[in-house]
Amino acid sequence: MNKTCENATVAIKGIIDNMTLMLGGFGLCGIPENCITALVASGVKGLTCISNNAGVDDFGLGLLLQQKQIKKMISSYVGENDEFERQMLSGELEVDLIPQGSLAARCQAGGAGIPAFYTPAGYGTEVAVGKEVRVFDGKPHILEHALTADFAIVKAWKGDPHGNLVFKGTARNFNPVMAMAGKITIAEVEELVEPGQLDPNFIHLPGVFVQRIFQGVAYEKRIEQRTVTPRN
Repeated sequence: MNKTCENATVAIKGIIDNMTLMLGGFGLCGIPENCITALVASGVKGLTCISNNAGVDDFGLGLLLQQKQIKKMISSYVGENDEFERQMLSGELEVDLIPQGSLAARCQAGGAGIPAFYTPAGYGTEVAVGKEVRVFDGKPHILEHALTADFAIVKAWKGDPHGNLVFKGTARNFNPVMAMAGKITIAEVEELVEPGQLDPNFIHLPGVFVQRIFQGVAYEKRIEQRTVTPRN
């Protein structure tokens, strides 16, 4: 089955106001840049976005925050995004901060059809407020529920028309688990290859989890914090 779309604008069709989206990436690595740009242009509002963080002020999800298109962020890291911080502290943006490992596990559970699980992460903190607690092997655990989304939007290094994906480096952190947890998964790739060109032994996400795929353009690949050694 050929799942190829012409571009990001075509791929995001069906995303409407007040939907829940999962967006892959880690910091500024492996984020679906083309789809985010298309979402900004679409003017869609009231989004709940599940993402490890929210980019920076002028890049990634920061672009959607600037236009007030996101009503709620479910994430683990405020990061370097001043607008994210401002909206959160002013009460304009609802934010659910989750320990990073719990966020990944909740997305993974959503993709695996596991409704909830117990974890010690967050016990004794604000994360545990209002959640069921059980003791396993003498250690308290809190109940966390799986996360799913109307659409999961991910970015891969390579893909084929069937939706098989290969991720590169840190981009493999959240993209695969989120791709599995979306009702509809959109993948943008740096390189779209012909069927059969990807070695089955090195495919990170099989195409059964992907409904739409397209080759992205003009990737910036920014570095969130560039640290260099001063010249002597």
